Amino acid sequence: MRLTVFWERMADHFGAGYADTFARDHVMSELDGRTVHEALDAGWEAKDVWRAVCVSMGVPPENR
Repeated sequence: MRLTVFWERMADHFGAGYADTFARDHVMSELDGRTVHEALDAGWEAKDVWRAVCVSMGVPPENR
């Protein structure tokens, strides 16, 4: 998954204004105690981060 697709999905789910705030502030156990930005900066693949967001936030299967 390209980062542009990842950020589009984040904006679709959380809204354009909140996606980045969520990505900076929400620490997830699915990302080993990291935020989205920290996980991406640490080298996690965007598809794996998106999967973690989906699990953590209960994104419906049809939106994954």
